[in-house]
Amino acid sequence: MLAAMPDSAPSPLSAGGPALRDGGDACPGTLRLHRADDGALARVRVPGGVLSADRAEALLAAAGRFGDGELHLTSRGNVQLRGLGAECGGGLAELLAGAGLLPSAAHERARNIVASPLAGLDGSPALGERLAELDALVCASAATASLSGRFLFALDDGRGDVDALGADVTLIADGDAFLLRIGPGDEVFRIPAAEGPRAALRAAEAFLRAARDSGAWRVKDLPDPVRSELVRAVGAAAGPAEHRPRPRTAKAPEPGTHGTGDAVETTPGSGAAPETTPGPGAAPETTPGSTDALPDAHRHANPHGPAHTAAPANPPQAPPASAAALAVDVPLGRLTPGQWRLLTATARRYGGELRLTPWRGIVVPGPFTGAEAADALGALAAAGLITSPDSPWTGVGACIGRPGCAKSLADVRAEAGAALGPAGRLPVYWSGCERRCGHPHGEWIDVVATPDGHRISYVRGERRDPPATVRDDPAALAAAVAAARARAL
Repeated sequence: MLAAMPDSAPSPLSAGGPALRDGGDACPGTLRLHRADDGALARVRVPGGVLSADRAEALLAAAGRFGDGELHLTSRGNVQLRGLGAECGGGLAELLAGAGLLPSAAHERARNIVASPLAGLDGSPALGERLAELDALVCASAATASLSGRFLFALDDGRGDVDALGADVTLIADGDAFLLRIGPGDEVFRIPAAEGPRAALRAAEAFLRAARDSGAWRVKDLPDPVRSELVRAVGAAAGPAEHRPRPRTAKAPEPGTHGTGDAVETTPGSGAAPETTPGPGAAPETTPGSTDALPDAHRHANPHGPAHTAAPANPPQAPPASAAALAVDVPLGRLTPGQWRLLTATARRYGGELRLTPWRGIVVPGPFTGAEAADALGALAAAGLITSPDSPWTGVGACIGRPGCAKSLADVRAEAGAALGPAGRLPVYWSGCERRCGHPHGEWIDVVATPDGHRISYVRGERRDPPATVRDDPAALAAAVAAARARAL
């Protein structure tokens, strides 16, 4: 029975049981399910967010056979299945392994890799070959089976989008080379592009050696002297360090079309990445052992809730002559079976691939003619997906809230839907308790449910303005959130 399950327990299929450093890491996977108030939960790693249409169909089949039927995007471009039965582990693993989504039982929670979702589509470098190589290297290393489910690799095409997510090991495309960043520092090391994936693997293995005595699960958690020594040791094999500040916030692809003429955020070789605005749910850090940051499967009865609110259909006024890709955002990261089927069918019709973004969105690579792009965006908008940055859902995120999380003080997803208004300049994130699971980084509006009402504050980096509290007045709450989102610097 679910009530007897630990919060996160290994499946009998897990090779060798828990990994070497598994004692305090409760991140779920497909062989290790997590207990939530709406049933068991599985997280399927999708390195780089890249899914073939066949694998997308396999995920939908798994959600329908074992779970609530819906698919939930996470803040690392992975997919979560909710409402699972407690005994589904073996059948779920067999289905996913048959689809190629579980290449290594020992490494399934270590395959955390984000990649720039527009890489190779808008004039930026393609990363597919390096992504596949890094994933294969991680799965082939005996040491990396001990990586925490929180440890993160990033492959950035040079625009600074996923570099801003604070990964433990980041490769940044820079001409004919990669810049290797270890943890949160501004130091990078230049290495030949062909050596990038293996250098990233060596950095992860070096972190594991450095972390043995500290118990740290991520590079940023290492004591300062240990972290500095790790960076020096990794850099010694790469040559002199270069200074490249990490972008403070990340920018998601705007919903709509993306063509080959789109600008890349950071010019390779410029030595600096710009500050950008985060998309919905950017760069979250969850409470250790918690999965509450991930999207909720519950269909709210509130008619204003996300299960009943469709994004407006706003295809471009003047379609471009052609487009390299389409991008959509997903309200609160939750996709119905019909929406997932439509996205998969669109991918099959044009490029055969979907790219899940770390901002709970999806990119469909083309190419598309202008008319094809307009038709596809119109259909996706009619299905309730966000196809325009003017959508009221743009920039709105929330934790799982009630009833999925027992610690939450409110059904913050229904509240977020009820408080929708014109798209604001700043993203807003609704949290059901002080843990703020899944909150963005950078500049954002923080809305937290408390016993005394909702506390609203403006956050920029480490700075937080004095909060305002709204008590039991939905109209006043919506007005306060809208005013906060519209604030200018």
